[in-house]
Amino acid sequence: MVRSMRKLLVCLLAVVLVSGLSGLGSDAAAADEQDGPWQQSRHNAQHNPVLSSGVDEIYTGVIHTPDEVRATPSINNGKLFVANHPSGYLLAYDLVSGEELWRAQAPNWVHSEMVHRDGHVFVGYGNRHMKDDGVRGTGENGVLCLDADTGEVVWQAETDGEVMPTPAVVGDSVYIATGDRHLYELDPETGEKVVRAELGGNANMSDPTVIDGMLYVGASGTTPNVFTAYDTEADEVAWQREFDKTRSMGDVPPAIAGGIVVTTAPITLPEDDFDDGVHERHMIFAMDATTGELLWQDALGQGPAATNNRSGAPMIHDGTVYVGSPITKAAYAYDLHSGERKWVYHTGAVKGAPVAADGTVYFATTDGWIHALDVATGDKVGERYLGGALAPSGPAIVDDVLIVGSQDNNVYLVPTTKILGTQSFVSGTSPVLITVTIGLGVLVLALATVVVLQARQLRQRSVPRRRA
Repeated sequence: MVRSMRKLLVCLLAVVLVSGLSGLGSDAAAADEQDGPWQQSRHNAQHNPVLSSGVDEIYTGVIHTPDEVRATPSINNGKLFVANHPSGYLLAYDLVSGEELWRAQAPNWVHSEMVHRDGHVFVGYGNRHMKDDGVRGTGENGVLCLDADTGEVVWQAETDGEVMPTPAVVGDSVYIATGDRHLYELDPETGEKVVRAELGGNANMSDPTVIDGMLYVGASGTTPNVFTAYDTEADEVAWQREFDKTRSMGDVPPAIAGGIVVTTAPITLPEDDFDDGVHERHMIFAMDATTGELLWQDALGQGPAATNNRSGAPMIHDGTVYVGSPITKAAYAYDLHSGERKWVYHTGAVKGAPVAADGTVYFATTDGWIHALDVATGDKVGERYLGGALAPSGPAIVDDVLIVGSQDNNVYLVPTTKILGTQSFVSGTSPVLITVTIGLGVLVLALATVVVLQARQLRQRSVPRRRA
């Protein structure tokens, strides 16, 4: 009997080890699928940057920068690239040591991520102040190209309006959306630019999102707001869609997956209905990426209007849209194809896109918190206070380390294991797999206890009794 129990115990231990290792292997493979140069806002069209660094172990802790960080730090070739707002500092850090490698200076605010191509980084600059002619961006506006290793400026391209949105690298071109209501194509070697489209409004912070040669961007500052799809291969506007009642669609970087493009925008409600100022209804829209047909829409809810970055940025992962709201102060999950709302969780105000990996989606709030929620149910599985306003940049995950910039001047690099509550989460595995593994572990311990007790009983029986 004892031998049989021991064999069962060995088998169960093998199952636990195989389950854990197979989970680690599959998660690593999933991360590798998204690796590649950081060439647009939040790395990919889904806006879910989950990456492998290529180094043995990245730095964790806090990187102190000179000024506010309002754009997601980008990662490339063992370096972390950070832009400061409003001072315009551009910085590169060693991803292993966290040490500063170089520092450069843009001539105005930087709200843009630094994107990469062939040893160079490209970054936009400009501010949100309006000119008399309706162009957004006073002072100097444009794009800088810098050497990624040294920070030396290679060229500077000036524009009439701000370039707060992150540039997008598409093949042998760089595209920018601007506060002067244009989409430009730039030569990445020289900075020479060509106007490619009229956007119908200011691109405030709507980073152009690119997939399969198609570029998508929102514009506002005018009525109606306009959403544009541009075919970079045909060099023509594929379609434009107008939204008559919305505001601030130009604040939102759209996300695309499965032939569907998703964005959000608020609608201002009648002022007479409220005593505490302007209120807005926050809307989410899903359009056919090929035709612009509106597939579904929903109201996230309503509340007091947000200041700056007035709308939440969506992210798409595994057929689900995740988005937060600075108006309703909550996080949401929607089925990408049907528009069915899956869950809502009240996190506090969220402006940046979340990030999802290993069964958990992470939302960053304007009051400094990271909320970790189960992707399927919206149940909280962890949280961590970092500090400052974690907005409007959203977090990224690199080697199971969550990276997020804050308006308290810091970049935080936190292992996801230190966010996921008090449970002993194994880095790189999903909560479901961990639950199963823990359950099997408990069963193994119970069986081991039974084996020990039975062994003791057998030993006691084998000892001869002394006669009185």
